[in-house]
Amino acid sequence: MLTSTKTYAKLQQHAERIKQTNLRQLFETDASRANNFNVETNGLFIDYSRSLTDKKTLELLAELANELNLKQGISDLLSGEQVNPTEHRAALHTALRNIDNTPILVNSEDIMPLVNTALNKMYAFAEMVRAGEHIGYTGKPIRNVINIGIGGSSLGPEMAYEALKFYSNRKLTFRFISNVDPADFFEKTQDLDPEETLFIISSKTFTTDETMSNAFAAKSWLGEGADISKHFVAVSTNKQAVTDFGIDANNMFEFWDWVGGRYSLMSSIGLSLAIAIGKDNFEQLRAGANSIDQHFAKTEFSLNIPVLLGLLSVWYRNFLDFGTEAVLPYSQYLHRLPAYLQQASMESNGKSVSKDDQEINYNTAPILWGEPGTNGQHSFHQLLHQGTVTVAVDFIGFKQSLCDIDSQQAKLNANLLAQAEALAFGDTDNESIHKIVVGNKPSTIIVADKLTPYSLGQIIALYEHKIFVAGWIWDINSFDQFGVELGKKLAKGIIANNDTSANKLAEKLL
Repeated sequence: MLTSTKTYAKLQQHAERIKQTNLRQLFETDASRANNFNVETNGLFIDYSRSLTDKKTLELLAELANELNLKQGISDLLSGEQVNPTEHRAALHTALRNIDNTPILVNSEDIMPLVNTALNKMYAFAEMVRAGEHIGYTGKPIRNVINIGIGGSSLGPEMAYEALKFYSNRKLTFRFISNVDPADFFEKTQDLDPEETLFIISSKTFTTDETMSNAFAAKSWLGEGADISKHFVAVSTNKQAVTDFGIDANNMFEFWDWVGGRYSLMSSIGLSLAIAIGKDNFEQLRAGANSIDQHFAKTEFSLNIPVLLGLLSVWYRNFLDFGTEAVLPYSQYLHRLPAYLQQASMESNGKSVSKDDQEINYNTAPILWGEPGTNGQHSFHQLLHQGTVTVAVDFIGFKQSLCDIDSQQAKLNANLLAQAEALAFGDTDNESIHKIVVGNKPSTIIVADKLTPYSLGQIIALYEHKIFVAGWIWDINSFDQFGVELGKKLAKGIIANNDTSANKLAEKLL
């Protein structure tokens, strides 16, 4: 465990020294800090010079990673070892973007032919819909695509669609339904023609309660006499349940138990996205993610971006006692990224039990949240600057706009830099104590030239691997989610029993 390592005590002692300094002093004592505390790979630039660290911090964090054999952990993850011990599974989301088709073995079988077959089937169907060749039961072409799923079956496709809307087929309408609240279904369908609408039901087991409730609502909405097979496809592994629902088995798109839901975007779960942006752009998304996979696998820790960011997360959480991180994309297209990363981080690393079922005695995943800039500057940034908690911030920016309004992009980027500077160095010139902004609030800046499918793939993979690194250091399984399953189980029991007599709150709700 983390607290049992030799390096833990060293980091605790070092943290006390860092707490006695500030970012102004760190920059003053290291004239080359701005140039040396950054890394670049394949067009993705990371500036962590405003982190609350010095060279000794990074040396000790690397020592901790080596003591806990992180290098072996990375190898196990990428090679298909069972890094999900409680469910006896690999976690091979990296195989989904293995563009070189290097063999990856699961139970002695190369899974890359399965991946490529599934992707090609998805691309072929996506092209039919994009070309207007998929026809509804009355002969009208499909013009509306609605993905029904929840969790990883919805957050990923919706986030990526919103992020890449600039590249999408504008002749088609895309919607995403996840909440079992009937308002979600109503608002996403009330202005659409059922005869022109395709539903993608995304559920690995085809039994997820929220998803299937919305799927049956969609079947009713389509109307009696409609040919279900023309308007429904499934992303699932449960062929029997899919066909029982009325979906043609040929329109079932497969994925596998070695892909966790929150890591499944680049599998068939991304069908709605593939329809929106087309094969070439989806392949660029895969290529961008693969570039970070390769960087993660082959780069020494001192220059390895996911390793650095994962170790920083541990440093802030366990040694500086910061309980929260904010991801602030300075791109409106990325407005769903914080919600996507909430699941990726908090469902993965929100654990209090080690891999060998021992209760741990240290903090794990921080609370993660965020909102696009510059909107957040006029709401919660006040707390970031002058609040009584310290929040570790990731800013994400792009040099160029997709929308040809260069003057506004310059303003957007100026605001990003200004916020990072203000957080780091504050404003202590003002004499009034009520106006003093002391600074010393850490941030990291992530920059790409432009928001493209490739750069989005890089960002997704970067955070996936950051989360894995932190989870490995915390000695937890980042790939199960039994806390999520408990709530589902209890809800089913309440519905099945339908007994509210002894519970006034239940009477009010049910």
